[in-house]
Amino acid sequence: MEISLRAPTPLEFFAALVQSDEHFPLLEAAISLAQDEYPELDVQQVLGEVDQLLARLKRRVPPDAPPLQCLRVLNQFFFRDLGFGGNVNDYYDPDNSYLNAVLHTRRGIPISLAVLWIELAQALGLSARGVGFPGHFMVKVNLPKGQVVIDPFTGQSLSREELSERLEPYQRRSGLVGDFEAPIGLYLQATPPRDIIARMLRNLKEIHKTQQDWQRLIAVQDRLIVLLPQAWGEYRDRGLAHASHGNAGMAVADLETYLVHAEEAFDIDAVADRVAELRRAMN
Repeated sequence: MEISLRAPTPLEFFAALVQSDEHFPLLEAAISLAQDEYPELDVQQVLGEVDQLLARLKRRVPPDAPPLQCLRVLNQFFFRDLGFGGNVNDYYDPDNSYLNAVLHTRRGIPISLAVLWIELAQALGLSARGVGFPGHFMVKVNLPKGQVVIDPFTGQSLSREELSERLEPYQRRSGLVGDFEAPIGLYLQATPPRDIIARMLRNLKEIHKTQQDWQRLIAVQDRLIVLLPQAWGEYRDRGLAHASHGNAGMAVADLETYLVHAEEAFDIDAVADRVAELRRAMN
């Protein structure tokens, strides 16, 4: 009997990576996001490039270096010697979210730079995590004498006052002022790896939606639904993208899934009307 060994599709590979929260492979999952745009991408090769950077970094750190020294060496290496930083000239280029491209150009957005930085920091033994700060992803390191919060876009360490200043416009917009004001520590909690990947995908989602690139948007929605199978709003958004792309049958299936599960949602009537409209067009 002949056995056919088929390579997994990019979506199947991604699904295998993100099926469990235990030992979630953040770096590998983040690299794999680029496979929709770069079908020939070898994820293991990109992991190898990061390993090479790590080997160079470790040669600069004495074996008995305390955490603060490790942090200083890492920041010097990452932001100054290698020149990683934010892509201020073309912030909304999708390549800023693809780690294979970020490694090549040394330019990215806060969250993609953070994923690389965290990988190197943790390999040095630092207690480093991502922080889903409103509007701008951060990284933090717990040191024996306190916590350091760093903006991965610039490499700048931020004081509590600077963080409060950055937070103020968000708090004002959200009505979280006066009696409703939350302590800043609430905004500095570590973001789980699954949520980091979701935020990366939602950044791409916004770019493709703005450009009305329905095919790329659908590919991102496929990943979001694999990653967050009970995020019913993502089914709605994929359904609307399918409708815009002319896939009426797939649009109806997704929108009806949303209607079944999101009973309390504010847009139920509008989505139901859209389904009826699509059904009429199909008949």
